[in-house]
Amino acid sequence: MLVNATEMLQKARDGHYAVGQFNINNLEWTKAALQAAQEMNSPIILGVSEGAGKYMTGFKTVAAMVKAMIDTLGITVPVALHLDHGSYEGAKACVEAGFSSIMFDGSHYAIDENVAKTTELVALAHENGLSIEAEVGSIGGEEDGVVGMGEIADAAECARIASLGIDFLAAGIGNIHGVYPSNWKGLDFDALEKIHNATDHIPLVLHGGTGIPDDMIKKAISLGVSKINVNTECQLAFAKATREYIEAGKDQQGKGFDPRKLLAPGAEAIKNTVKEKMELFGSVGKA
Repeated sequence: MLVNATEMLQKARDGHYAVGQFNINNLEWTKAALQAAQEMNSPIILGVSEGAGKYMTGFKTVAAMVKAMIDTLGITVPVALHLDHGSYEGAKACVEAGFSSIMFDGSHYAIDENVAKTTELVALAHENGLSIEAEVGSIGGEEDGVVGMGEIADAAECARIASLGIDFLAAGIGNIHGVYPSNWKGLDFDALEKIHNATDHIPLVLHGGTGIPDDMIKKAISLGVSKINVNTECQLAFAKATREYIEAGKDQQGKGFDPRKLLAPGAEAIKNTVKEKMELFGSVGKA
């Protein structure tokens, strides 16, 4: 069932586990993630970046697909459809399109502008029954060959944003998007603890969940992280399984070139990855 993410993340915070956000890119991604959640009896958040939304022909198409798939597949676990790293305009568009949750990433603005825009979007989201995530301290990652190591969010700024009525907060603690470089210093747990305490224990979000060692994931959960985002790992699993299928020549056997057969190994790999992460995050059986 499609719900906003507030209750599932409050339960995760209080139960000392995390709910996974798994980004979707097409029908196969969505189906695999939903089936994994149902089979594991776990709540799930389906993340949609603005780029992925555009690729799937728009937010309205994505919302319609997800709602229809939940109904047709008989999905009974809580599912949130969430905008990932949304712009101000993108967040408003997702409210109109029928998403159940949005993220406004105002981390690249000065704190006063981040506060002003977040305040407006909190009101809009809550008027329409959506949950809302905000961000302080931008998440690092690779862009045009330049690798950012990830910023550490200021605890006082986090407290200021948290006080606006947001439902969960993404705070940079040295985490990055994509594959972590060999010289990555790891998560800053001192900063995480300060942010956790400064924000009155609001559910926190860890972006860039792919590649973070399991022990760091578990420690982050113990310090208030209630939502962990996974995207790259599913992409890598999909690519690996698809490559092996083609290199084995299975696409040349019978009707192996049929896209339903060609995409099946990758979809199964995504499903398995989602299940593995749910086990690690502790959300299995928590629906």
